[in-house]
Amino acid sequence: MLPAPPPGLAKFDSAAGMVQALANCLHGRSFPRLGQPRSMRLLGMADYLPRRWRQDLFARLGAEEGLRPEQAGTVDTDAVARWVAGLYPRRHYPAIMIGSANGALLHLAAALGIPWLPQTFLTLIQQKGIDPDEPMAAMKAAGPAARRFLDANPRVDLHHMHDPNQHRLMLGYITYFRWKYRGLPSAYWNFIEESLLPGGAILIADCTQHWPVTRLGERHVFQFGANGGVSIEEYFSGGSRVAGFFAARGDTRRQWHPPKPDDFSPEAEWGFAPEIRQDLAALTQRGFGMAALEFDDPAVPSPVIADLYHEWLRQRGSKVRRLLVDSFVLLDPYRTLGLEAVPFWMVFNMTPSLEAVSAYLDHSPAFDDIHMTLFAHGADAIGLPPIEAWRKILERAVGAGTLLGVNERTYPAHFSTYARYHAALAAIPGEDAAPEPLDLRMAIAFIKSHRQQSGLRLRWLGP
Repeated sequence: MLPAPPPGLAKFDSAAGMVQALANCLHGRSFPRLGQPRSMRLLGMADYLPRRWRQDLFARLGAEEGLRPEQAGTVDTDAVARWVAGLYPRRHYPAIMIGSANGALLHLAAALGIPWLPQTFLTLIQQKGIDPDEPMAAMKAAGPAARRFLDANPRVDLHHMHDPNQHRLMLGYITYFRWKYRGLPSAYWNFIEESLLPGGAILIADCTQHWPVTRLGERHVFQFGANGGVSIEEYFSGGSRVAGFFAARGDTRRQWHPPKPDDFSPEAEWGFAPEIRQDLAALTQRGFGMAALEFDDPAVPSPVIADLYHEWLRQRGSKVRRLLVDSFVLLDPYRTLGLEAVPFWMVFNMTPSLEAVSAYLDHSPAFDDIHMTLFAHGADAIGLPPIEAWRKILERAVGAGTLLGVNERTYPAHFSTYARYHAALAAIPGEDAAPEPLDLRMAIAFIKSHRQQSGLRLRWLGP
């Protein structure tokens, strides 16, 4: 069993979920139910409840991870780094990845058999009585907790993120503090020095996506909106879809009124903060190489990593018959390797992700089987595709197309999927073992050769 995350770290999130999934993979294990058996058991029974009750149960379970505002200063970001470094097997690696969370690059790390050290994490702060559609009030209410957090953690940037579209259910109980390491934590530094082979490479996962923000301090910004089904313009200026979103609720408002942005910052969840590069560059003086995998949007690496898996499987003599479409944190890299499946990671379960997987299938050889997970945030959000749209993706399989653990009747509030997706994944016939790791040189050459068509850039930084 992996060690439990330290207090104040949200486990139901991209970085925490993905890093535990990868660590389990490197230990030769699968990663069921996002590592949360208690809450998953409750959500597994949610289908029997009326929709409103299901939504409230999901929000309340998520809010259990939230700290009271006066506890914000108890979060120890150095302890989080020590926890991450302690997850992985103690052995030497040809490369170590660090930086942005990204499901496609997580599958790359799993294939290479290497660890990933996240830069960004999430802390939830309890916040009741705030209307999700009033971002100014949310920003002001979180001010005291933000100051406590920043005073206790001088080596991180705080991104207070508020998205009334995709996080709507949760915002009734908590608010989102995403934070990024500005410098390399000592636990990360020691892990790299102890675990990276002489001449090995540090691979920076560098998502260059930026977002308009309101700057509240040198290390503190407020981000309204998030990557998903709504454009930046719609978040800040409204439009017909936003007006319809309010009208459907009987609300006389026709757009949101967030604080005026006065800066651009790395996107709160996916963006890479470049300040950490100075510390990473110092490691090149110790004989380690360093390269950046750069991409402008978290969706960019998915097609090229899927194609890399396809070629790797072909060279190993596999028939390459399965496509496994992951959604957000509903992934299992160890099981993916054992199934000899091509992984295609979707950032979320919104229209841009639907379009991305559809475009990939337009330009790929036909797959016998297509299996898909669908994340459940439970809200009738702008840009949320109907279940029929996902069914059309599955119909493109030559043989079977299956939704893994999804109750179509309760979609999009299909919270039981968190308890069921892994059992459905485990039921697919295949091996329960990972192959020999992908050769790092082959992976680098493949990514370089596909730079123009994929948008995933590999840039060597030294020595």
